[in-house]
Amino acid sequence: MKAPILNLKGEQVGEIDLSDKIFGAEVKQPLMHQALLRQLANAHLGTHKVKTRAEVNRTTKKLFKQKGTGNGRQGSRKAPHHRGGGVAFGPTPHSYEQDMPRKMRRQAVRCALSQKATDNQLIFVDTFSFEAPRTKEFVAVIKALGVTKKGLVVLPGRNEAVEKSASNVEGVKTLHATYLNIKDIFTHDHLVIPLDALEKINTWLG
Repeated sequence: MKAPILNLKGEQVGEIDLSDKIFGAEVKQPLMHQALLRQLANAHLGTHKVKTRAEVNRTTKKLFKQKGTGNGRQGSRKAPHHRGGGVAFGPTPHSYEQDMPRKMRRQAVRCALSQKATDNQLIFVDTFSFEAPRTKEFVAVIKALGVTKKGLVVLPGRNEAVEKSASNVEGVKTLHATYLNIKDIFTHDHLVIPLDALEKINTWLG
């Protein structure tokens, strides 16, 4: 599979052969769905908590005498059916973490990249760097490359100038190549991949 290489002005300066293993893999929807659910579940902190009747700070005095009032027998204002009482069967902190084999996780990313390649949503550039953070220049580059809505700029490593330039642009995110994941791939319309970041991806997923 061949793909054009652009410069930061949006002009084609060459072509590149893409790995069929990474960008031409069979797209498996159930695998990608499982990987996405796992990522969303692992991001769920699970810190929800309510107080039970044992934890509510209320008086322990009996509400009224046991007999002769015509009311039902009540022993504590901490009971769940009283206003301000504890909660019965409420949520408690627990982990939502799901496990998934590494080979399956990586194959899900390959499937996602292959789907993006099929949909012509991968943009390869010869280089992506600035001498200093420039939001205006960054926006001009993104428009020249054809990113209309949400874009993900994949970087080979730490690049402070590019990351700071993108931080003020709505709908655009930067991500290191080895941190590519199913959620970020599908929540962005286009992926901008410099050649040095592509090498990282080939090493990681190849």
